[in-house]
Amino acid sequence: MTKKAKSSALLNKKGVSQSEITNASSITKIRQKRKSKPSTQDLISEIINGNITALSRAITLIESSNPKHLNQANDIIKGCLQHTNTSVRIGITGVPGVGKSTFIEAFGMYLTSQGKKVAVLAVDPSSSLSKGSILGDKTRMEDLVKNKNAFIRPSPSGTSLGGVARKTRETIMLCEAAGFDIILIETVGVGQSETAVHSMVDFFLLLKLAGAGDELQGIKRGIIEMADAIAINKADGDNLKAAKLAKVEFNRALHLYPLKDSEWQPKVMLCSALQQEGIEDLWNMIELYIEHTSKNQYFDKHRKEQSKFWLLQTIEDRLKSDFFNQPKIKSALKLQLQLIEDGKTTPFTAAEDLLKLND
Repeated sequence: MTKKAKSSALLNKKGVSQSEITNASSITKIRQKRKSKPSTQDLISEIINGNITALSRAITLIESSNPKHLNQANDIIKGCLQHTNTSVRIGITGVPGVGKSTFIEAFGMYLTSQGKKVAVLAVDPSSSLSKGSILGDKTRMEDLVKNKNAFIRPSPSGTSLGGVARKTRETIMLCEAAGFDIILIETVGVGQSETAVHSMVDFFLLLKLAGAGDELQGIKRGIIEMADAIAINKADGDNLKAAKLAKVEFNRALHLYPLKDSEWQPKVMLCSALQQEGIEDLWNMIELYIEHTSKNQYFDKHRKEQSKFWLLQTIEDRLKSDFFNQPKIKSALKLQLQLIEDGKTTPFTAAEDLLKLND
């Protein structure tokens, strides 16, 4: 019996075969249609109606570094604002190789089977040399990408804090306006800088591996202190025994910390994304967290604190962008960089000179 080949996510939809003779006028019409730009109001209306194409185009505008796109992006966000705050936002992080993409696919498939609409904002690491990203999450989530109730948006991390794309916060709002119930944010890795993703989600899930030598690292303050739950992935086969031992160690570590402001005691759970085991239990636990924090009003309080943080972060981003986009700063920056390279000034003096130009 031959094994049926798994279709690639790259070929999940049949295309139109290339005809030998193509009408020139048809080509012109297609090109003109592609060049046509929908109005801001059209994009807002389509997003609210759940149009994925409009959602993708709006996210592209928001992620754009072109100053010309800024006003339209802001207008789209304002137009969608009254339709936001309707989802559960879940941050998912873990070391490379922990199986984040496999876990997210299994988790997303389970949620959609429960009637949920799931948006996955997957942040891919950008190369510090070429500045490019592979953006391969859609190929790693073969089944979820074909699910009509799921939306996967890979974005390059760029140089933003914690591997979180610069405009992830705004993208969350657009996905909520488009009717998505659950927003999953996959980050690049772990570290102190993951506070960035912690500042934009309701629930923070840390994926761990057993036998990877990081059990003691987990006891240190930092990423584990922010986690609302730890899921030890790949708890199957020969690794199951090690996973159970790791669960005991992490439970001990978590009880060393004072109770969170949410009054929620973080849990440690086992799961196998590959075998799709423990996924339902994880979601049930997240629902308990939402119920718990809603009753003690922490959920709403946390959202309001996040909005304040977003305000300050947006101001910082805008000031930084405006500063470096000034023609006189661009010119002076080149000069100061050359002076530093020649050893004729220090970085601190150069910074002071540049900032004075902005007065």
